[in-house]
Amino acid sequence: MDNKLLIGIVPRDCGELICNAAKSAGAGGGTIAMGKGTATNGILQLLGLGDSSKDIVYIIVDKSIKDSVCTAIKTAAAEKKAHFGVMFTLNVPDFIRAGHLDDQNSTKSNTPQGEKTMNAENTYQMINVIVNKGYAEDAMAAARKAGAGGGTIIGARGTAKEDDAAFFGMKIVPEKEMLMILVPADKKEDIVNAIKALPCFSQAGSGIIFCNEAQDFTVLGKN
Repeated sequence: MDNKLLIGIVPRDCGELICNAAKSAGAGGGTIAMGKGTATNGILQLLGLGDSSKDIVYIIVDKSIKDSVCTAIKTAAAEKKAHFGVMFTLNVPDFIRAGHLDDQNSTKSNTPQGEKTMNAENTYQMINVIVNKGYAEDAMAAARKAGAGGGTIIGARGTAKEDDAAFFGMKIVPEKEMLMILVPADKKEDIVNAIKALPCFSQAGSGIIFCNEAQDFTVLGKN
C-alpha cells in the first residue's frame, strides 16, 4: 500500500475541521499536535503562520484518495479567512499499525523497479511513533537499545470517533504522544523492529509507526 502523510497547520482549535473534512472524503482518524507560529509579519501575510497558537494535523491516507481528501480540506477551509493555514504531503513508504504485524515483518518499502532507492550511507530517516499517552518513553527506551540517539516527544490528541476506530486502527483515547526520532537510514529497520516488539505495541489500536526520508540534514551550532 502506498501512503501519503498529510500535514496541515491551522489556527488552534481548527484541527478538527481539517480532520472532519478529510474523513468525509474517506480518510481515517488523525492526530493533532499543538504548536506555535513564529513567522515574521511579511510571511504571516503570505502563509498565515504568525506568532500564535496552532494545531498541527497529521493524517495518513492511501495515495489513491489523496487528491479527493485534499480537495475536501480545501473546500472546508475556503469558508474561513484568507491565509487560514498551510497544507502539504509527504511520502510514507513504511506504515505499521500496532496489532497488525503478521503481514509487516519487514519495514522495507516496495520500491518499484527502476525507481531510485536511498543510499543508506548518507541519508537519514525520521521515525514517527504515535501512541497512547504514557508509552512514548517506552518506545524511546527500546529505540536507544537498538542504536538510536535521542528523540522528541510531542503532546497531541486523537480525533477518531467510535465508528472510525476500526478503519484507522487506533483506540479512542484522546491523549496521544508523538515520538520523533531521526536516525541514519541503515539503523532504521533495527529501531522500528525494537519498537514493534514492545508488549504495549502488540495490542491492536495502541499505536502506529511511519517513516520518512529526511533530506538536507545538518547539525546546527558550532562544529
